[in-house]
Amino acid sequence: MFRNHLTYGLMLLAIIMLSSHLQAQEADNEFSIDAKMLTRAELRYGGFKPDSIDNERMAHFIMGQYRLNFTYKHSSWFEMKLSPQATCVWGQSSVNLGIAEAWVSLKSKQGLFAKIGRQVLEYDDERILGYDDWTMTAPTHDVLALGYEGHGHKVHALLAYNQNPDNMDVGGTDYSGGLQPYKTMQALWYHYDTPKSIFGFSVLGMNIGMQGTDLTTNKTKTFYQQLVGSYMKLKPPFVTLEGAFYYQMGKEEFGVPIDAYMGSVKAKADPITMLSLYAGYDYLRGDKYLSVPKPGALGLVFHDKIRGFCPIFGSHHEFYGAMDFFYVDSYVGNFTPGLQNLYGGVMVKPIENMNIDLSYHFFAVATKLDDMKKPLGHEVEFSFSYTFAKFVKLAAGYSFMRGTETMLRLQRVSENRQLHWGWLMLNITPTLFSTTWQKKKKAEKSVATELAD
Repeated sequence: MFRNHLTYGLMLLAIIMLSSHLQAQEADNEFSIDAKMLTRAELRYGGFKPDSIDNERMAHFIMGQYRLNFTYKHSSWFEMKLSPQATCVWGQSSVNLGIAEAWVSLKSKQGLFAKIGRQVLEYDDERILGYDDWTMTAPTHDVLALGYEGHGHKVHALLAYNQNPDNMDVGGTDYSGGLQPYKTMQALWYHYDTPKSIFGFSVLGMNIGMQGTDLTTNKTKTFYQQLVGSYMKLKPPFVTLEGAFYYQMGKEEFGVPIDAYMGSVKAKADPITMLSLYAGYDYLRGDKYLSVPKPGALGLVFHDKIRGFCPIFGSHHEFYGAMDFFYVDSYVGNFTPGLQNLYGGVMVKPIENMNIDLSYHFFAVATKLDDMKKPLGHEVEFSFSYTFAKFVKLAAGYSFMRGTETMLRLQRVSENRQLHWGWLMLNITPTLFSTTWQKKKKAEKSVATELAD
């Protein structure tokens, strides 16, 4: 309860303090309407678990995301945005309607800012806080963001409180199955870099409240887990080096203690304008004593700690393979053996507006398994994109994975271990309307003019 009152108080205090720094001024007003029409066709054999017993047929479907963005700006200190959105699979009888973004932003000349409402959170390489637009629903957050940006320093504070009903009765605090899996969140992010510097780094700390069941009292309770870590980037000429480490602690939604961590490194070289080479390694800790019973059998293992790292707000599709086997779909028993991801690839830009990417991933679990080997499989990915015009982009991709026996048992799938997935996507983002106007100033007569009259 104290944490909730503190969150409310900080929200109100920050907005009052920022308002005192804002100075109204006569300036241009801007209003625009942008549209987004994203259509993607997929042919999938593997990846997500099949929904039926018949696994010999490939899945074919087309998905769509349709959005309008209404944006208003007044000078450099006030901005607001509203983005209604519809998503669906072609042929469905129902369409998912919602609000992708709805926020107001205030900025002062001194570098202070406040942004409140439903918004996108994108930080560093988006491994922990990212905007995974590939999922069509593209997760956003109902949050108050406060901070300062200037002279190479950026400090952001994030405050969120989620609840299902607007219950006016005492105790109306239930939350589950909403926009985000957490009930409360407080985060502090610091970043430093300058245009002339080749080195930049960030520090992130988060406190996340997950609502679950107290097994001792069988009552609803909010358990708090924490995440701390750092991201670093070094960019000398023709080379980019990245590294990150994050540690999770606290308790998960059933009160089990958490002791998890992950680390990553990545190197990218740009020897010539049209060519980039990259390679990297991700290590995400897994749970001990992973139980994988045979089909039809029941396996129970007591976990004294949760050791499997969970990047719950990150852009998983970008990091752990395009086929989304990991950290999107769950393992048997909902525990994780962790993940090792060793990868490398090449990006080519043969002509202007065209990009080609070819990469290879070797996947393995991070936990020692009693009767299974660690390797999960090999995945080869190819993607292509071409921008026809400023607002028209065509992209396509193909992935092939050769899974191991360990992969089959952990994911509990019975399809052939040679898994295929292809997709074709069209993204159209035109500006439908844009206008600018200026508030008229009242004419004032000078004393000399008045005397002349």
